Amino acid sequence: MKLRLETAAMDALTVRLFDEIDETNMAWIIAADHALREAFGNALIDLIPSYTTLLVHYDCQQLPFAQATTLIRDALRHLTPAENQHGQLHEIPVWYDESVGPELPLVAERAGLSVAALIERHCSHDYCVFALGFAPGYGFMGLVDERLATPRLKTPRRRVTAGSVGIAERQTAIYPLPSPGGWNILGRTPVPLFDYAKRGEPLLRPGDKVRFKAITKAEFEASGGDTSPMEERP
Repeated sequence: MKLRLETAAMDALTVRLFDEIDETNMAWIIAADHALREAFGNALIDLIPSYTTLLVHYDCQQLPFAQATTLIRDALRHLTPAENQHGQLHEIPVWYDESVGPELPLVAERAGLSVAALIERHCSHDYCVFALGFAPGYGFMGLVDERLATPRLKTPRRRVTAGSVGIAERQTAIYPLPSPGGWNILGRTPVPLFDYAKRGEPLLRPGDKVRFKAITKAEFEASGGDTSPMEERP
């Protein structure tokens, strides 16, 4: 870990701890999150953890720039991640099917796998939630097996159905609500991520883990899943 501070705004600093994305980073990122929240107290406006950094937005009327940087360095000087700072494990059910996951055969072919083997691999790893962004409740997760890594679509869809589970390079994610998107869609989950987010309680948080579980169409429908086919790309 190499601590570097970068100015993001007159009242915000980016705390950079790492240069490379790695699942092992998150124990340090979450530990830093706790330490900085305690150090800034009421002067903290927002704190956003991500892959290798934390964005610290503070009240510059309470804390001048020099004091804020000193506070950060002091808070992280002896940082040590603890076992109890690991996040929650979420098991997310997914109906993997070409009607709702149109890139399922494409990703399988690219990886030199059968569709069944692809699904098994996608479900065989506990993915770390690195960051939230793009849409409320949207968690960027990884790292996907290198064999499954697939570039984004050259032509994004105008509308990706809520609950769609996709891959882009070595990351995987779930679309919490209908939106444009260029990820390779493999299937769909009935879990309503946006419902959690709009209550201010996102299901996924940085440092959490996600384990996908393949389910049948009948199980998907019984859980209230939307079986309408994915919209074709232009």
